[in-house]
Amino acid sequence: MAKTKTAFICQNCGASYAKWQGKCNACGEWNTIVEEVVEKGAGSQPAWSRTRGGDSRKPQARSVDDIRFEKEERRLTGLEEFDRVLGGGLVPGSLVLLGGEPGIGKSTLMLQLALQANVGKVLYVSGEESEKQLKMRADRIGKPSNECFILTETSTNNILSQMEPVEPDLVIIDSIQTLYSDALDAAPGSVSQIRHCAAEFLQFSKTSGVPVILIGHITKDGNLAGPKILEHMVDAVLQFEGDRHHMYRLLRASKNRFGSTSELGIYEMVNSGLREVKNASEALLSRRGDSLSGNAVAATLEGMRAMLIEVQALVSTAVYGTPQRTTTGFDTRRLNMLLAVLEKRCGFRLGQKDVFLNITGGIKVDDPAIDLAVVAAILSSNVDTPVPKDICLAGEVGLSGEIRPVTRLEQRVNEAEKMGFERIVVSGHGPLDKTASGIQIVRCNRIEEVFRMLF
Repeated sequence: MAKTKTAFICQNCGASYAKWQGKCNACGEWNTIVEEVVEKGAGSQPAWSRTRGGDSRKPQARSVDDIRFEKEERRLTGLEEFDRVLGGGLVPGSLVLLGGEPGIGKSTLMLQLALQANVGKVLYVSGEESEKQLKMRADRIGKPSNECFILTETSTNNILSQMEPVEPDLVIIDSIQTLYSDALDAAPGSVSQIRHCAAEFLQFSKTSGVPVILIGHITKDGNLAGPKILEHMVDAVLQFEGDRHHMYRLLRASKNRFGSTSELGIYEMVNSGLREVKNASEALLSRRGDSLSGNAVAATLEGMRAMLIEVQALVSTAVYGTPQRTTTGFDTRRLNMLLAVLEKRCGFRLGQKDVFLNITGGIKVDDPAIDLAVVAAILSSNVDTPVPKDICLAGEVGLSGEIRPVTRLEQRVNEAEKMGFERIVVSGHGPLDKTASGIQIVRCNRIEEVFRMLF
């Protein structure tokens, strides 16, 4: 009988050491190294292989010209926002990891997917809730389905043994941190257990062609709990973001082997679950009656989707001597650069004033095309004069105070026209193939021209 092997593994990054030490050399964290069993005396075969009777075929090296490839159609779930973020639907045999803060709505989103998806049989495995709790949530969602099967289990051996009688077309695991394998003596949620359980489901998905979605917890730093290798093993990593005190939720892809990582899905939390937001611009723009200073509307892009966002700024005299620069949803360093341009090139004295900037809707934007809207909101608050309600802005601000053209301008103009804006301010240098007369295009070359035109 082989000897049981142990190792000292960091619970933060997954680094392995031969002996215990206080600080992890890989991630720099203290008191995160724990002794774990990495190999038992008797080897164990994965449960999926045992239920299939084992696979005696071994892979062989083949010439790339001899490999025959037939394009597999993606499986559309019927949830447009979810399919958009994945790049057009689920890929057969893919392993997807969904992460998010506690209480943000990960389980609700996946249960809606299990009840409403048009992919066939769905096996929803829960290690956190009972069958009655899931039934109550399913009744609240209000979408009964005979194709959704519930399994409350935390042992991967028992979960994988249920695959043959059910024969699911999609498997959802809630969550990977609650599962454990009999092949290891480590506790559920440890680095070795998470890595081993994910490897078993990876083998199952690649062997059977059934897509698997894993729900993962995140740490207080905002990173996915478990070893970093977990994100390398999966095919796609989705992030479910938002503020629990607000109704909008955002679904992004930080990794996607089968599609783009720049797409964005928007959901609204309602009593019956999560509702897809088709018109992002209407959701992100505030419905205010009176014009207020410090507000400007920008035309931005998230992936292939054009949408309008509202930028809010507040400029006030610094009370404590040192001016504050605070942003929400915008890069603080970018704000400091724009303030320096306004003071150096345009003569606006903002060095001794507090500047607070907010992107409404709880989203984070890194599109340089909103620079012009940020500048307009800051100047509007500084002179306490509102920006006209019928104006939208799209332009990048350079270090010399010039307004630079942005990409896919025609798509931004069409979105502004659709939302009822009468004028849009753009750079005077970029070409624009716009023939519609429903919106007036105002071209400006420098910030001073924008200031004179707005105020």
